[in-house]
Amino acid sequence: MSGKYVVLTGGVGGAKLVDGLYHLLARNSLTSIVNTGDDFRHFGLAISPDIDTLLYTLSGKANAAQGWGRDGESWSFMSALRELDGPDWFNLGDGDLALHVLRSDALARGKRLSAITDQFRKAWGLDLSILPMSDETVATWLDTDEGALPFQRYFVERQCRPVVRAVRFEGASDAMAAPGVLAAIHAAEKIFIAPSNPWLSVDPILAVPAIKQALIDTRVPVIAVSPLIGGSAVKGPTSKMMAEMGLSLMNQSIAEHYSGVIDALVIHDGDDAPRGLPSLAINTLMQDAADRRRVARAVLDFAP
Repeated sequence: MSGKYVVLTGGVGGAKLVDGLYHLLARNSLTSIVNTGDDFRHFGLAISPDIDTLLYTLSGKANAAQGWGRDGESWSFMSALRELDGPDWFNLGDGDLALHVLRSDALARGKRLSAITDQFRKAWGLDLSILPMSDETVATWLDTDEGALPFQRYFVERQCRPVVRAVRFEGASDAMAAPGVLAAIHAAEKIFIAPSNPWLSVDPILAVPAIKQALIDTRVPVIAVSPLIGGSAVKGPTSKMMAEMGLSLMNQSIAEHYSGVIDALVIHDGDDAPRGLPSLAINTLMQDAADRRRVARAVLDFAP
């Protein structure tokens, strides 16, 4: 398919939709705007989990079984770390370290995250734009029953166990969109929001003022794919968080959360349709490459 398309994404579920779109669309017609609220420093290394998940998925290097990291990974570094009683709550595979080391070195030399990400994209021969939402630091924090936790401490170290009261994004209000982000939105024929966690993966992107305003102002359809299937999320803490924040585990809650930004919602067959918003009901479960392309085809053809 020709034309220009944009997808906002984060996490494994988001990467699956991007992968489906990527394999259906013409070369260099897709722009992926990626959440960087998860980014953090660990052992001095700059780690961008959602960018790396997308790079691994699109290049065929992702570990499909565990949903994160590289396929065929080895763990000599982590083994040596444990021998020295180092903190091992965040796994860094030997191959995965290459991205983090190169990224950290380039940042220290003054390169921007968007330029570094594009370098990785080119190295792996990917014909789309992969843009961090911002080159500036935006950090996701969760207010929980254990106090304020940075995202990775909540998500990885505490395995999402703390009860979430609220989510906030430090630095977002002053952050600028990364180069190319606003131009891609303005040039798009359609814009999609992937079935990522709305609060943890999509909200950091929308928290950058210029990005949210561009989406509100655009005259082309903005279509979100609900992360809920049968009132629950396939992976991650979406449904747990919704319950903790007093939200109904329904597509109506997703629609209301994105109110003012989206024009339509794609939902799973048999689930509740949001009131007052166009919706498309399909099987949104993406278990393999064929599923990814099937869902991508449906959202591309949807004309709300």
